[in-house]
Amino acid sequence: MNITYEKWSELNGNDILLFTLTNDRGIQLSAMNFGCIVTKLLVPDRMGNIENVVLGFDRFEPYVENAPYFGAVIGRVAGRIRGASFELDGITYQLAKNEHNNHLHGGPNGFHRVLWQAEPVQRDDAVGVVFSYTSPDGEEGYPGAVDVQVAYWLNNDNEWTVTYRARSDKTTLVNLTNHTYFNLSGNGKRDILDHTLAIQSARVLELNEELIPTGRVLDVAGTPFDLRQGKTIREAVESGHPQIALVGGGYDHPFWLDRHHDKEIVLSDPESGRVLTVETDEVGVVVYTSNQLPEGLDLGGVPSRKYLGICLETQGLPDAIHHPQFPSIVLPADKEQVSMTRYRFSAD
Repeated sequence: MNITYEKWSELNGNDILLFTLTNDRGIQLSAMNFGCIVTKLLVPDRMGNIENVVLGFDRFEPYVENAPYFGAVIGRVAGRIRGASFELDGITYQLAKNEHNNHLHGGPNGFHRVLWQAEPVQRDDAVGVVFSYTSPDGEEGYPGAVDVQVAYWLNNDNEWTVTYRARSDKTTLVNLTNHTYFNLSGNGKRDILDHTLAIQSARVLELNEELIPTGRVLDVAGTPFDLRQGKTIREAVESGHPQIALVGGGYDHPFWLDRHHDKEIVLSDPESGRVLTVETDEVGVVVYTSNQLPEGLDLGGVPSRKYLGICLETQGLPDAIHHPQFPSIVLPADKEQVSMTRYRFSAD
């Protein structure tokens, strides 16, 4: 196993560094210090062919100009916050509005658009990179200065592990995730409609017309959201279910997980044989099948289009601050929040 890094570009006089983690079995993960963005993830198929299984650009500049959160860490709060405001300890905080009247993915200059400190690290069983950032008090409207650390590790079991840590000097909100778009066909040669997705979840959150949870928790039984035995993405898209139609014909929904660190999310591509197993201690996962992905972006020679990738955003439940029945995303002052998600690659 090894880790290398190079200067990839510059932004406002700062070096953009691209780190590449490589294990002994042919898996290679590249990520940069801008937004902790994963730019490439090379994984073998059942025949041993090593190809890229994430969406991203070959150059740095498009990530600044027009990137729908490709590969990035999202914060302070993933997902939407209704009305771009919330009340905490009797104080109302007004956040940046960057999707209609709402706040999305930490705001226009959220964690996906900041330059992180980065340090390559190595241990006996893995290579990695640790990203660090201090979000100042008031950034995008949030209270408290928050020290954030995100560690990416790659081991010889073909596991990419992400650990998030956050600590604030004032009580605030934190809900971090990673927004990588996966496509297990390899090099984007097919869309993800014939990928099979299994999620151990009996509950999904109902969304309103602004794609914000209504507060209703729906039983998945008998619906396209019952993925406990696995379904193709195509089955959901063609189902005609009102919630599927609402988000543009696919998934953009928070699933409340039934179990953790026990094969709770499995994505597979029967044609390539690649399988991605996601395990986490997060409450839920937002599944997004790129229903609103802009067309025509050059992704390594592949033009972007609807259904080209799928995001499996492990996180707390969206807009939890407005729904007391959801697990809290409040981070008390001087307390550390820690979460971990593991992505394991294999081939059938």
